[in-house]
Amino acid sequence: MSARVVDALGTWCPVPIELVARAAGRAAPGEVIELLADDPLIAVDLPAWCHSSGNDLLELRRDGEGWLGRVAVRRS
Repeated sequence: MSARVVDALGTWCPVPIELVARAAGRAAPGEVIELLADDPLIAVDLPAWCHSSGNDLLELRRDGEGWLGRVAVRRS
């Protein structure tokens, strides 16, 4: 199964998390969402959102000038 990609490049807090939340709401449990973001606050916001929403943060790393986050949806 390929990951659903959420491109939040060029957006700022809270937009990247809103986009991930919207994608998670449409995803099936177990589906992986990849987030592309260049807002530096994503390093704090994505782990916090995963914790509060019950989804699993699989990866969060720098990717060039931005960030790549991977989230496994636990509930839709």
